[in-house]
Amino acid sequence: MKKNNLTIKTLVYLAIFSIAILLLLWIIQIQFLQVFYEKYQIDNITKVASYIEEDTDSLPASLEDYAYKYDMCIQYYTLDGTIGYNLKNTGCLLGSSNYQIAKYKSHLLTSDKKYIKLYAPNTGTKSIIYLINLGEGNYIFLNTTLEDLNTTTSLLKNQLIYIILMLIVLSIIMSIFISKRINKPIIKIIEKAKELGRGNYNIVFDKSNIAELDELSEVLTVAASEMNKTEELRRDLLANVSHDLKTPLTMIKAYAEKVRDLSYKDDEKREKDLNIIIEESDRLNVLVNDLLDLSKLEAHAEELNITRYDLVADINAILKRYDIIKETENYKFIVDMPSKAYVLADQSKMDQVIYNLINNAIEHTGEDLTVKITVKKQKDTYLVEITDSGKGISEADKALVWNKYYKKEKNHKRNVVGSGIGLSIVKEVLEHHKFEYGIDSKLNEYTTFYFKIKKTR
Repeated sequence: MKKNNLTIKTLVYLAIFSIAILLLLWIIQIQFLQVFYEKYQIDNITKVASYIEEDTDSLPASLEDYAYKYDMCIQYYTLDGTIGYNLKNTGCLLGSSNYQIAKYKSHLLTSDKKYIKLYAPNTGTKSIIYLINLGEGNYIFLNTTLEDLNTTTSLLKNQLIYIILMLIVLSIIMSIFISKRINKPIIKIIEKAKELGRGNYNIVFDKSNIAELDELSEVLTVAASEMNKTEELRRDLLANVSHDLKTPLTMIKAYAEKVRDLSYKDDEKREKDLNIIIEESDRLNVLVNDLLDLSKLEAHAEELNITRYDLVADINAILKRYDIIKETENYKFIVDMPSKAYVLADQSKMDQVIYNLINNAIEHTGEDLTVKITVKKQKDTYLVEITDSGKGISEADKALVWNKYYKKEKNHKRNVVGSGIGLSIVKEVLEHHKFEYGIDSKLNEYTTFYFKIKKTR
């Protein structure tokens, strides 16, 4: 059995707890028993004295009741004589003619003390004599023993030895029971966690009616579900990246072979084929660069270079890149922006954000091939909105579109101008800037991606 086994640890903890309880009992019952008993007797005799002082009208008749009720002896001195109660009680010192007892009584009468503790001259038993001075020559002595508790202490010591043995056995039984009760669901969690480690993410961790373990099971079940989603996204990512790498590579090879074998003598055809090779190489370069940029952003490998620049001029410069598809494919860009909008951000990173959002809008816009770019001035920020007229995004899919190569439809669509991971780059850049961003969409009408960028003068 391992030294860190739950059964061993439970046994150790219960043993420590039992020993702590026994030590506490030992200190209280053995070491301080005499102290507690003496305090109890002093408090008791003080209480009786207060009863007597409050009820002097019933004296001396009540003294006999007090003597027998509280197991003490009482001596009542008056000008008319002395009356004793329970003086023959074992250990009573008030009826003794010993000069030392008389000396102690005299000392109480002449001092401010109310009681004195002493050892009986003949027996050595510890006692207490208490004085109640009623004035005018009337006073009362109370006496009770402060018994030696050695016999009681020895008895308690023997009892504690048996209790220790019983607690040790009970600790072993309890530790085995508790460890089995807790160990069983933990072992189940461990076994399923091992399956999770082997790549089986379709796992539900069972509950055990132990709050902490149930919470752990819920967390692990959610983790398994998220890992399953991540694994699906990873497979999709590999498939999609492979597709986007393979397509331009295939076309590059095909057109290169065509130039080599067929069109190398025809200047016009050769130039056309070489332009396709260049376009596909550019597409391949975009994909590779986007993958590198995304990996750097996710690793926070690059620090932001915050500068002041004109956002409107920047967007206009980015839109010029799309002149070719405006001319060849009839895409339309509707722009609603102020004349100038100075902001604080990393310009190159924000260029990636705007470029990728426009690419996404181009890819998903409707049959009207229209993309709208809006910049609105707010209190401390500029709100940038890029809208397409496509099919829209459901509420369930809004959080998922930021994932790498996420597609609602599993069949991968080749991007018109982008790499397919643009929205992941957008998300990483905006979160690195700590800019607010989001999606507003209505099914079969439009989708707007927006973000807020810090304004400056």
